[in-house]
Amino acid sequence: MKTIQVKDKEFKIYISEESIKKRITETAAAMRLDLADKNPLFIVVLNGAFIFAADLLREIDIPCEIIFIRLSSYEGITSTGKMKNIMGLDKNIEGRTVVIVEDIIDTGLTMKYLCDTLAKSNPAEIRVASLFVKPGKLQTDVKTDYRCFDIDNDFIVGYGLDYDGEGRNLKEIYKVVD
Repeated sequence: MKTIQVKDKEFKIYISEESIKKRITETAAAMRLDLADKNPLFIVVLNGAFIFAADLLREIDIPCEIIFIRLSSYEGITSTGKMKNIMGLDKNIEGRTVVIVEDIIDTGLTMKYLCDTLAKSNPAEIRVASLFVKPGKLQTDVKTDYRCFDIDNDFIVGYGLDYDGEGRNLKEIYKVVD
């Protein structure tokens, strides 16, 4: 079993690069069908979703726009549940189909905050695409229109997800070893 060290924690392989790419391709195909005539605005949540968004959006060959925002609710390996709006939205979304692209939905609090905040700007609709969802950890109802993987409550790194800033560049997903 392949393990790696990131800072003071050991991680073992959890999801292969091939599995990730396969699910992203499948998810993008569904999104192309659903969004073909909507000229969606994709709002990518930085930092963690940048790799997922790049791979996903290269598969979506319909007219669209892409922007980036930055929110954070993590410290170390735990979600604080408090949003820190670091970089805001600079695009008018009124009447637009908005698709939020997120790396992971953990407690759901960040996504609820983001959806509630965006809804105040009167978009036509808000959809959510996430690479990972932790159903067992959700603390709020969050509708995820497109998800690649439901995962356990383990802390993971790789493919854009980090542990205190490190591990984002890994091609696979690793989970922390207890």
